[in-house]
Amino acid sequence: MRYYIIAGEASGDLHGGNLIAAMRRKDPRADIRCWGGDKMQAAGATLVKHYRDLAFMGFVEVVANLRTILGNIKFCKKDILQYKPDVLVLIDYPGFNLRIAEWAKTENIKVVYYIAPQVWAWKEGRVPKMKRCIDKMLVILPFEKDYFKNKWNWDVDYVGHPLVEEISKYELLPKQSISSKSIIGLLPGSRKQEISKKLPIMLQMAAVFPDYQFVIGQAPGLDADFYQPFMSSYPNVQLLQNRTYDIMQQGKALLVTSGTATLETALFAAPEIVCYKGSKISYEIAKRLIKVRFISLVNLIMDREVVKELIQDELNVSNITTQLRLLLDNKEKQKQLDEDYKELHDKLYAGGNASEKAATIICQYANGN
Repeated sequence: MRYYIIAGEASGDLHGGNLIAAMRRKDPRADIRCWGGDKMQAAGATLVKHYRDLAFMGFVEVVANLRTILGNIKFCKKDILQYKPDVLVLIDYPGFNLRIAEWAKTENIKVVYYIAPQVWAWKEGRVPKMKRCIDKMLVILPFEKDYFKNKWNWDVDYVGHPLVEEISKYELLPKQSISSKSIIGLLPGSRKQEISKKLPIMLQMAAVFPDYQFVIGQAPGLDADFYQPFMSSYPNVQLLQNRTYDIMQQGKALLVTSGTATLETALFAAPEIVCYKGSKISYEIAKRLIKVRFISLVNLIMDREVVKELIQDELNVSNITTQLRLLLDNKEKQKQLDEDYKELHDKLYAGGNASEKAATIICQYANGN
């Protein structure tokens, strides 16, 4: 069978690589053509476009590169028609992929969408179009199945979260210790603007807890020189590149910016405080657009506050100090967190490997089952 797969970001390449490997086990004669990255190519797909050439973030950047973006969409449609896939598989990346899905429907191409856009948080108006043009939706968060069924009368398949298998694979690898001292990890985000907002507040904990080694996870694409001015006043702080999972696994506690990292940290069973701080205008806009009770995936999945969220003005030295002491010193809190994390893991595991389950559904659907 012939499969055309589109991912437009590093995370999509990671999950796409695992998916392709699983698909090839189920369909050894599979011919796979993709937009993605090195991991998808290494898994056995023919790479058409690398996600590095597709990543345009923010309104100004999108407008400035509009001609390139429209050119990519036009080229993608032409390439799909020439390839004639038995099924088109779209991985996350909704700004691009939903446009391709809508077009593919008019061409009578089977469309499977893996990792749903987070329409339950914002842009809910996309759902009617998604329902019309996507033949099979594979979701990775447990509450999404009920959300689509109860609110939109749309039966989708919950396959579990692919991060569970990714972290399980990592835990089998040999480890290198970061420090002889107990570690507190700082994951302030990946963009300069958000790091500049949060990291100075996070780093003040190094003075409050001088006996701990504080370790900052360096974001891909940012130089160490960017971090040095923030760190210069604190002798018990170090910067590590490409070792985020080591920091999560070895940290006694972590301060983590909102996003997927909050879920990864929880899957390592590491105590964490979720931190968010943006410009006042951006925060006020987001508060009005986003329709969820929590900002961390951990709390959204569990539908209750499992990890503390310190948002905007609540992200201050006093509050972080109080919450860190709880995580480091309160045995009852630690026990409850362990139980909650175990429940979270079981929800996300969903009785099997997410990539294997997704591959089974995709291959069967391509074969007309």
